[in-house]
Amino acid sequence: MSEYLPEGKLVSTQENINILQSPQLLSEAMNEQKILEAKAIICDSRHNLIVDLGSMKGIIPREEGAIGIREGTVRDIAVISRVNRAVSFVITDFRTDSNGVKYAVLSREKAQKKCLENYVRGLVCGDVVDARITHLENFGAFADIGCGIVALMPIDAISVSRIEHPRERFTVGMDIRAVIKSIENGRISLSHKELLGTWEENAGNFSAGETVSGIVRSVENYGAFVELSPNLAGLAESKDGVCAGQQASVYIKSIIPEKMKIKLIIIDTFDYKYNPQKPEYYTDADHISRFLYSPQNCSKVVETVFDN
Repeated sequence: MSEYLPEGKLVSTQENINILQSPQLLSEAMNEQKILEAKAIICDSRHNLIVDLGSMKGIIPREEGAIGIREGTVRDIAVISRVNRAVSFVITDFRTDSNGVKYAVLSREKAQKKCLENYVRGLVCGDVVDARITHLENFGAFADIGCGIVALMPIDAISVSRIEHPRERFTVGMDIRAVIKSIENGRISLSHKELLGTWEENAGNFSAGETVSGIVRSVENYGAFVELSPNLAGLAESKDGVCAGQQASVYIKSIIPEKMKIKLIIIDTFDYKYNPQKPEYYTDADHISRFLYSPQNCSKVVETVFDN
């Protein structure tokens, strides 16, 4: 297993648990500069993180709390927000406090720099990576791609079917997969919709004549767009009282691959509270060079090309 995982994924592994329980193994981990994880339990008044290692206490000095804290390019909230959460670190020293109790000096910054040098900088556009959602904004989702290094997934890259806010797809802490969309000046942008299947793959789950569940995504003067799956939507005939955000029962009138269209009739609508589930992925590839969403016989070509 790679040690360059989103924070929280290493903490419960047996190897990590065994090391934390043994002062001798902690010493060996320091010599190897091995990345470990443990739960931060306190952020003191000087913004040092106190970490529970099990066999002893660990301290991450404020300036070692994240890349950029030392230089002032990252705010202290990046440290404060880790309380009650797992943090990645390497051990840099063992010391004894005024009461003669041994503790470990830790560095999250060094763990992140190691991840950056040995993993993140080797990524290229089209690589598929594990990620964990850290927070959501109206313009996109932020995801940890390793040791607390965060990348942005713009809202329009989350799925083909349009959404108003990322919380309609994700929750904080959700483990997902993502595609490296772009790398500019060291900043990584992620995409997600290329993992959710082509139009044909999604349409293959439905048949004309069925009545199925969907979500009304937008209402226009010519009809309502209803999402059948995150990467598939159809156009329903206009109906009074239909509002965006409602759940709908829809009758599938026809499926037309050559036009990439699904015609629907809304049977009924209901108020809907979003309860995002872990995404269903249509590929387990580690790299995607090209994603052709549209059917082969469709005149409209919708594709993503990752490799230059």
